[in-house]
Amino acid sequence: MDHPPHPNRNFSLKVAGQKGRELNLAISGRIALENLSLFNEEVAALLARKAPGKLTVDLAGVEYLDSAGALGLLQLESESKARSVPLQFVNLSEKAKGIMGLIDPEALKIPPLIKERGSASLVEQLGEGSQRFAKDLVEVTVFLGALLISLMQALLHPRSVRWQDVAYYMKRAGADGLPIVGLLSFLLGLIIAFMSSLQLKQFGANIFVASLLAIGMVKELGPIMTAILVAGRSGSAFAAEIGTMKVNEEVDALVTMGFDPINFLALPKVLAAIIVVPILTVYADIFGIAGGLLVGVLGLDLTPYAYLKETQTSLALLDIILSLFKAGIFAVLIAGIGCQRGFQVRGGAAAVGSATTSAVVSALFLIIVTDSAFALAFQYLGI
Repeated sequence: MDHPPHPNRNFSLKVAGQKGRELNLAISGRIALENLSLFNEEVAALLARKAPGKLTVDLAGVEYLDSAGALGLLQLESESKARSVPLQFVNLSEKAKGIMGLIDPEALKIPPLIKERGSASLVEQLGEGSQRFAKDLVEVTVFLGALLISLMQALLHPRSVRWQDVAYYMKRAGADGLPIVGLLSFLLGLIIAFMSSLQLKQFGANIFVASLLAIGMVKELGPIMTAILVAGRSGSAFAAEIGTMKVNEEVDALVTMGFDPINFLALPKVLAAIIVVPILTVYADIFGIAGGLLVGVLGLDLTPYAYLKETQTSLALLDIILSLFKAGIFAVLIAGIGCQRGFQVRGGAAAVGSATTSAVVSALFLIIVTDSAFALAFQYLGI
């Protein structure tokens, strides 16, 4: 074949055979990084022009082959498969075989960590967003299913659980969060009581501030505020921890040693969250009611006994049980989505940061949606 002169063209291609039939492609010279793009262009043009039914690539004349050249040959093989053209390499030296063996063909199919930035229309962006959402929904569902299986196995075989790790994460997610949960709940209760008193005291209904605050804190604000705080503190920490282990290939090492990553890494975190989030919810309810009590005593001329008695009268045992049940569901969602986002990490430090942000945002979304579903269900059931 005659080719135009090119400064980096230090290889030659010779084709024998008829168009549309079996072809023999003899490659000689150097196939390296400096001429890889030219090599790929000429080979692609040859395949398009000759349209072979079968292709045999003779590498006897190759004097030099580096990893970039080996990648070019594998791309030739991939292009032939895409065209349904059987391809065979012949006269491949041992050194060339070793270089080509260093490249994992499956790794070439993995999408790049950083996608090319390009402009897309609104319709294309909506389509891509819908596809990502559907794929993410499937992955989250599969992970939560595996996590629920691990939880059932833990209930049947409690000795298999790493309880020392559970205690460690209980301290991180629970005990370390007591100050911020208590402070925010107290201030929230104080604000709600103060704002509601501005309206109720016009009708002489000061005492009903206690009922309003108690029902609001126990049924809604206590569980959801606690869940939001735990998602921001612990859900993000779970995602960052597992994501960093993925980047450092520590999760792969666990799999190699025969450990199940979900049982080893995710299960202790989820169990710890299930235990501490309901406790933190009760803690938040108490501090919220205490904030309302302060407003009732100092601003509404109520006695502590009258305020607490009205609080007790307005609440039923079922309200507290349902509040703790919601808190337990929120705990599974927070810890589960945090661990799932951590296991999804691919790349470096930027991927860990993205996973951490995604864990918090996804957890908040699921908390709000789940709480709305509970509110509708309880209203429909008359609870």
